[in-house]
Amino acid sequence: MYKVLVSDKLGAAALERLKEHADIAVDVKTGLKPEELLATIPDYDALIVRSGTQVTADVLAAGHKLRVVGRAGVGVDNIDVNAATMHGVVVMNTPGANSMATAELTLALMLAASRHVAQAHASLKAGEWRRSDFVGVQLYRKVLGIIGFGRVGKLVAERAKAFGMDVLVYDPVVLEETGRELGVLLVELDELLAQADYITLHAALNPATAKIINAATIEQMKDGVIVINAARGKLMDEAAVAE
Repeated sequence: MYKVLVSDKLGAAALERLKEHADIAVDVKTGLKPEELLATIPDYDALIVRSGTQVTADVLAAGHKLRVVGRAGVGVDNIDVNAATMHGVVVMNTPGANSMATAELTLALMLAASRHVAQAHASLKAGEWRRSDFVGVQLYRKVLGIIGFGRVGKLVAERAKAFGMDVLVYDPVVLEETGRELGVLLVELDELLAQADYITLHAALNPATAKIINAATIEQMKDGVIVINAARGKLMDEAAVAE
């Protein structure tokens, strides 16, 4: 019997899929403190997480029976992959599971910010009728800058072009021919920041991208630019953004 620990909230359908297997015993224990996870993990062959659980080197060392860590999500930045490799633990994720949903949400946020949807709704609920205050701007013929051109970035580009937007992309590992195939222009980050009316973030979190939106990069942006982060929070320097 293989024992699986689910330490973050997982959908009911996923849990049912696991329970279909007679040789798997599933325990759901969410909200474990780091010391509680360290005390619990030695009993398990597998660990399933989302964003909340930090699978550190200490956790992996304590998991004497542990053979696999699965993340029900895109990134693995909350898992110490190097330590997992050292302990012979396989790390898996589900990179395509929510790509379309994330791309659609990105467009929804762009539209909502452009048309002041939340503010207009609140105003109307307050009994006001201030149509002219919430006209906003259209996406048509605006410039979208996409930082990170993986699955989600490509889906966003396709949908933005359907709105009649010009799309600039910054991603050092993407080939120019990929850009040509999708009708986008690959540029350096400085050029994207200077030209974009909208900027969306879809990059993986790593040392090169951490706080890629910071005081210096904000200074290079147009006044009134709309920035949408549909990826990792740590891509942005929150203090600089707030200021």
